[in-house]
Amino acid sequence: MERTHIAFFGRRNAGKSSLVNRFTSQELSIVSDVAGTTTDPVRKTMELLPLGPVIIIDTPGIDDEGKLGNQRIERSIRVIDETDIAILVIDGSIGMGDDEKQLIDAFEKRKIPYLVVVNKSDLDLVADPGTDSDKTMFVSALKGEGIEELKERVAVIIKQRKVRPLVSDLVEEGDIVVLVVPIDKSAPKDRLILPQQMVIRDLLGAGAIPVVVKDTELSIALEKVGDVKLVITDSQAFAKVSKIVPENITLTSFSIIMARFKGILDQSVEGADQLDKLNDGAKILISEGCTHHRQCEDIGTVKLPGWIREYTGKNFEFSFTSGLEFPNDISGYDLIIHCGACMLGETEVASRYRKAKEQGIPMTNYGIAIGKMKGILERVIEFTKV
Repeated sequence: MERTHIAFFGRRNAGKSSLVNRFTSQELSIVSDVAGTTTDPVRKTMELLPLGPVIIIDTPGIDDEGKLGNQRIERSIRVIDETDIAILVIDGSIGMGDDEKQLIDAFEKRKIPYLVVVNKSDLDLVADPGTDSDKTMFVSALKGEGIEELKERVAVIIKQRKVRPLVSDLVEEGDIVVLVVPIDKSAPKDRLILPQQMVIRDLLGAGAIPVVVKDTELSIALEKVGDVKLVITDSQAFAKVSKIVPENITLTSFSIIMARFKGILDQSVEGADQLDKLNDGAKILISEGCTHHRQCEDIGTVKLPGWIREYTGKNFEFSFTSGLEFPNDISGYDLIIHCGACMLGETEVASRYRKAKEQGIPMTNYGIAIGKMKGILERVIEFTKV
């Protein structure tokens, strides 16, 4: 399930960290009277009633000073790209300033739902926040006043968010779906990766019957299982799996399912066409949303570059990023190929694809690029047209 990213923004000493601790009922952030105590975004993954699975982010003050202060401000602004719901904390004794207004402009530009929370409402003199009353509320982190109301208002926003289906809309109760999970050197020890877990859970919720096999046992499974509705494979096994799965059975991959789920499928399919237009020496950025130890046969840094050279017959200049290290300026690249982004929220993924579109850089993802290079792209995205 997607976790909602809830981020707290504001000036130094507005009470962000105190409010985060009240909001989570945990000592998540260090609280001090010294301005600028929070020097880096602090993230906490948790189950928070009545909100469900969330990631809470406490950010440095947006009015920090000096060279280091500017770096901290940049990191706070960077958090906006991964924020699903923004909480703008205002010091009730000071009120709204230019810093807060700029943040609101950024939220609205990105269409991020937000609340303006006026803290220190226990003070005798509380400044007029000067904001839309429908988005404004008063709390006291010191006394714990207004915290439950804040949670309830955030819960309403979460319920209003539209969540795309993963695979449940593609199957009916009783349908058999075969999931192909290769176990090689790059497979995590003793566990399944997140997209595989998510698909299994979604299929079970829909009353479908997931059958999980390695690529080496796929032929046997198709013979024994019988009437299969859908096969979903790791994209790395496309070449092998596409030869085994009959044409009358729908075939796709986990990363293509994730592209559809994140809302960037069409742009990714369009971006894959750039593989046919690249000139020798073109610059390609390969980006992953998570960080992990690189294996000798790593898909991002080894397999993909090799397949691209083989497909095009040309040599390119490759760059690699992982985790939250996605550059703001991507204008120097000719193509961006992103992973399935299972570890990133929809807002973060949309932000990266929006940057690519605004800067005129074609962008696709692993599964779609591999499908293109293996000559089966039309087949593996056909399910989206049904």
